[in-house]
Amino acid sequence: MPNTEIEDAPEAAEAETIVRPKRDVRERTKRKRQPSYAVLLHNDDVNGFEFVVGVLQKVFGYDVAKSFELTTTAHVKGHSIVWSGTLELAELKADQIRSCGADPNQGSNGALPLRVSIEPQE
Repeated sequence: MPNTEIEDAPEAAEAETIVRPKRDVRERTKRKRQPSYAVLLHNDDVNGFEFVVGVLQKVFGYDVAKSFELTTTAHVKGHSIVWSGTLELAELKADQIRSCGADPNQGSNGALPLRVSIEPQE
């Protein structure tokens, strides 16, 4: 038979109180960062400079100077990093560049859509 005197005693109620430590809100909402990926524009000897600059302006919203600099880097070094971010957005940006097609002024020279690739960044 249970001892009701102990259950009604104030000490028994205090003993049953569970104290949990408060968690820091930042600890619960901290997320792991996704790795960064780079979209690389590769050199293209067929598509015109103006066309490539225009594609970078259209896809990324870059101004003429930045687009020209990235195009020149790709021409001189063989490739340039034109954008970096999450894998999903990098894939989207690469597809947007490809979807611009080839330079219509260079069709007779065998122009193809701009060549881009995606690589993880360190």
